[in-house]
Amino acid sequence: MSKILITGGTGLVGKRLTEMLTATSHEVVILSRNPKNKNEFKWDITKNYIDKKVFRNIDYIVHLAGAGIADKKWTNKRKKIIIDSRVESANLLYSAVQENNITLKGFVSASGIGYYGAITTDKIFEETDTYGNDYLGNVCRKWENAAQQFKTLKVPVTILRTGIVLSKNGGALEKMKTPVISPLGSGKQYLPWIHIDDLCKMYIDAIEGKLIGIYNAVAPEHQTSKTFSKTLAKSIKRPFARISVPGFMLKLMFGDMAIILLEGSRISSKKVKKYNFTFKFKTLKKALNNL
Repeated sequence: MSKILITGGTGLVGKRLTEMLTATSHEVVILSRNPKNKNEFKWDITKNYIDKKVFRNIDYIVHLAGAGIADKKWTNKRKKIIIDSRVESANLLYSAVQENNITLKGFVSASGIGYYGAITTDKIFEETDTYGNDYLGNVCRKWENAAQQFKTLKVPVTILRTGIVLSKNGGALEKMKTPVISPLGSGKQYLPWIHIDDLCKMYIDAIEGKLIGIYNAVAPEHQTSKTFSKTLAKSIKRPFARISVPGFMLKLMFGDMAIILLEGSRISSKKVKKYNFTFKFKTLKKALNNL
């Protein structure tokens, strides 16, 4: 049994990961801006504050904290919040671990498939590919660099570049369940996705030392906006509109943020499968039927 500190532990992935970790006899503590439960401890990134009691007997840190990429329009202020909530929080953790001589068995950080850039190409991106030269690519690069600092403390680092997380408890899937399901933009852009339980199992494998390094956290099946929408409509028995929502409408509604809806390439899951990870939900149909 290990003791794991989770940042962002009250979010969509953090809650499910906590459930799965405790079910396998691990102990979980959470850093929160507003702690409410006995296993939650306060931190405040703006004030460089962490309650040091959270580090007592800690084995691993799982860093999930970060402002939602698609929650609000990308104003300059919002863009800074998105970066700082990921990078400065990791820097704060690093400083606290270093200053208090805390011995960790591993540091596991979220990242995003946005690392490769918000583009639609024929290329299937692998972990060795370089980062995209756009806003999302730079966010993920800085996020990952902040996590990699822990290597200087001789702490193994694992980074999971995550696609769209499918869950029955909110997140992207809930927003997709409109009265009429339709593709977005050209409909040809890819939507790399993963069932939340498969993602959490990757985090558990990282905690148990089976995954060290950088991995794409996406299901092996590739879906475009059009094929994803068709499968979703059939799964929840709602009408499917063959006519896509025009890209210009999404740009009017969401501004720069629309790019994450209108662009997307295939992401490879070969590396994680090579390390004997088995996806429980390999196909979108199976994932949606479960959810």
